[in-house]
Amino acid sequence: MSGSAFHEFLEMVKHNRRVLVIGLALLAFLAVLMDVKGDDIARIDSYAYVFFVLHLRRPWLTPIMEAISSLASPVILAAMLLVVEAFAPGRRPGVCAAVNLVLVVGINQVLKEIVHRPRPDESLRLVSEVGYSFPSGHSMVSMAFYGLLLWMVWRYEKDRVVKWMCCAGFGILILMVGMSRVYLGVHYASDVLAGFCVSVIWLAAYTKVAVPILLTEEIKPPEVTP
Repeated sequence: MSGSAFHEFLEMVKHNRRVLVIGLALLAFLAVLMDVKGDDIARIDSYAYVFFVLHLRRPWLTPIMEAISSLASPVILAAMLLVVEAFAPGRRPGVCAAVNLVLVVGINQVLKEIVHRPRPDESLRLVSEVGYSFPSGHSMVSMAFYGLLLWMVWRYEKDRVVKWMCCAGFGILILMVGMSRVYLGVHYASDVLAGFCVSVIWLAAYTKVAVPILLTEEIKPPEVTP
C-alpha cells in the first residue's frame, strides 16, 4: 500500500470511526451469542472458570471483588449521578447520565428475556443473584455509565495528564467490574463480553444522538463592550 493510499485509509477510518466501532462490537456480540446459543458453555467460559474460580479465588480477595462489583449497584450509581450533576461540564450532565443509565438497563432486561440463559450453577456463586445471565447487567451498566464519564473526560478535560489518568482509571474500573462478576460466579465470561459489546454499541449511538441534546452547552454570543 502506497503512502497516499495509506493516508486515505486512515482518513476514512477517522471519519467513520463511530460506524467502525459499532460494526466491530456488533460482530463480536453476534459471535458470542451464536457460541452461547450453540453450546450453553462457550469455550471462553471454560477458560475463565479455570482461571477465576479454580486458580484466582482467595478468602482475602473475595471481599475486594464484592466491593468492585458494587460499583455498578443502584446505590453507588445514584450517588455518582449526583456527583456528575454537580461537577461534570455541560448543560444537563446528570440528566444525560441518568437517561443513559435507565435506557441501558431496559435494553439489558429485554436481551435477558430474549436469550433466557440460566446463571452458573449455585454451587459456584459466592453471592446471591436472581434472573437470567446473558448479557451481564453489571457489565453493561458499568460500560455504559462509566464509559460515558470516560467520554466526557476525554472530550472536556484540558489537562492531558488528568485526562489520561482518569480515562485509564475508568477503563480499568469497567474491566474490573466485569471480571468481578465472573470471579463471584454469578456470570459466565461470555455474559460479560456480550454486555460490554452491547454497551459500546449503545454509547456510540447515544453520544452521537442524545448527548448533543442533553449535554452540549448552549453557544452564547460574545459580550459587546459599550
